[in-house]
Amino acid sequence: MTPTEPFFRLLTPAADDPPGVQRVLATDSTAGPWFPGAQHMGPPSALLVRALEHCEPREEVLLSRLTVEVLGRVPVGELTVSARVERPGRTIELVSAELASDGRAVARAAGWRLAVTDTSAAATDPGPAIPGPDEGRVIPTPEGWLPGYLDALEWRWIAGHLGESGPGQTWGRLLVPVVDDEEPSPWQRLASVADSTNGAASRLDLNDWLFVNTDLTLHVHRAPRGEWIGLDADSVIGPEGLGTAFSVLHDEHGRVGRAAQALTVRPR
Repeated sequence: MTPTEPFFRLLTPAADDPPGVQRVLATDSTAGPWFPGAQHMGPPSALLVRALEHCEPREEVLLSRLTVEVLGRVPVGELTVSARVERPGRTIELVSAELASDGRAVARAAGWRLAVTDTSAAATDPGPAIPGPDEGRVIPTPEGWLPGYLDALEWRWIAGHLGESGPGQTWGRLLVPVVDDEEPSPWQRLASVADSTNGAASRLDLNDWLFVNTDLTLHVHRAPRGEWIGLDADSVIGPEGLGTAFSVLHDEHGRVGRAAQALTVRPR
């Protein structure tokens, strides 16, 4: 059954919450495929982006880079999120956000916001795009992947799929809001799908191996647009328990940027 709940519901702040702290309730739509009761990092990444977007916003700057550090399992339940400007500047500024459970930080994000300028005369060709979502296939989630987040998105596979080892090309579109009835921003959509780079490029059987990402870093060369986010993803597994997953990010207008994740790999 496709989830209908938003990823998060806004809650009334507690009396002792510091200014700027927002309480949210993560719904079952956030549940990840790895562990019961733990979120996929796509929804928390989108929530952290939302916090960065709401932190002293200015039209003259754009988010250029996002890094999410996963500090522990993010539970399906009540959380707090906050954000602040770390390094203010007229043309370059650094913003950060934190997600916490019971007062303990479970994820942090940092983003560079850069000044908007007209560089259309100097823009370069970002390279070929993958086929669009209309050309993708709907493939059922294989056994072993828990429900929740994976069902809260519409997936269209161009090449590979979750049950197939190797690189993959897929499109994802949110079927639920990130927060209550808000329309997700394109950057929120980008972060929520891009964290699936690891899964889209899986080279190991989920039933035999754990291959969990500890972070997510996105670099964009233009602002994302629209509902669909495409991943042209691959991964490399090393001989010492380390791995990397990476993807070229797309929207329906072409390439947007790149994603990278560090993986911890071990047998189950």
